[in-house]
Amino acid sequence: MNLQYFLTRAVQNVFPSPEKLADRMVSGPPLLVYAGIDPTGPTVHLGHVIWLRKLAMLQEMGYRVILLIGDFTAMIGDPTDKKATRKQLTREEVLANCKLYKEQAGRFLRFEGENPVELRFNSDWLAKMTFSDVIELSSRFTAQQMLERDMFQDRLREGKPIYMHEFMYPLMQGYDSVFMEVDLEIGGNDQTFNMLTGRTLLREMKNKEKYVLTTKLLVDPTGKKMGKSEGNMVTFLDEPNDIYGKIMSWSDAMVLPGYELLTDISDDELSEMKQAIEGGENPMQFKRELAKAIVRLLVSDEAAIAADAHFTSVHQKGEKPEEMLEYAVSSSGALVKLIDVLVEMKIVSSKTEARRQIEQGGVKVNDVVATDIMMEIGVGAIVQKGKRHFVRLV
Repeated sequence: MNLQYFLTRAVQNVFPSPEKLADRMVSGPPLLVYAGIDPTGPTVHLGHVIWLRKLAMLQEMGYRVILLIGDFTAMIGDPTDKKATRKQLTREEVLANCKLYKEQAGRFLRFEGENPVELRFNSDWLAKMTFSDVIELSSRFTAQQMLERDMFQDRLREGKPIYMHEFMYPLMQGYDSVFMEVDLEIGGNDQTFNMLTGRTLLREMKNKEKYVLTTKLLVDPTGKKMGKSEGNMVTFLDEPNDIYGKIMSWSDAMVLPGYELLTDISDDELSEMKQAIEGGENPMQFKRELAKAIVRLLVSDEAAIAADAHFTSVHQKGEKPEEMLEYAVSSSGALVKLIDVLVEMKIVSSKTEARRQIEQGGVKVNDVVATDIMMEIGVGAIVQKGKRHFVRLV
């Protein structure tokens, strides 16, 4: 693995500098590297893949790697980028969420064999801290340092509350570095404050240098991260056709960043692609190849080929898929509300969203745009939302 490639591809910042990290990587004992993930949801998503690929590179280079599950910090809730306080999770919710994380991360990392990645949980040390320990830790930072964070400044301006436990989150994450005595932490650039907190604590408490590498984020043209509310967050639990369809729904401006952050194509190929698009070439084919690459990355070659064929038949030729979700109606003559079908089949997140989709012409019944939010349908009807979601009433 080319060291320069590792230090630049998909990288936002390196602290204290790329040059100092490069020097440390080629001299001295092997680095102990870690990345953490809080199980605030039941699955890993595409944004995590960016730094998982970085960890995989380091594992192949022979460095010691820890994947830390933040089962304790997840109960506190990271306030990063949040306009309001996160809902705190119970211990049971957190444990349920992280069941699949090791298996999903295993698509990129080896947990067995030569130089296996170590899986750790930060409740092993954070849950054992005494109140005196917490007071001593919190004395390392001022309230002013915490309040400098953008999201806290936004809340102050808007008169929204900031709770004391939210100040504790970066301290808890920072203490992870102290307890494990790591040399390098990797994470998305939205985690910069939290990771640098760990750098400060490790230097003060252990007199040890910690390097920090932040990766670029997968964002839309407005700078907004992929999310559930936007309907474009790709998770490891998504079906291949949905993964492919979500990538195809991305704006053209996200094609090149997608290749940079999630594939191994060369910088020269990226440059050629950029020149072609700027020269007027339709980015559709580039986007299709990216969609296939991501399905291949998360599932398999076979799934990528099948998803590409499905997209061609359903979206380009206008054909309906042979297989689609089925909604069971109590009897052949019974009618159900269109809104209920959309919600119960999880095509939309709520009845409010269902009404909005219908009012905006985003739902069809038997190829006809639905306009009545009170519409009732029966057996044999085919409901379509957008280009990817179909339900047959049976």
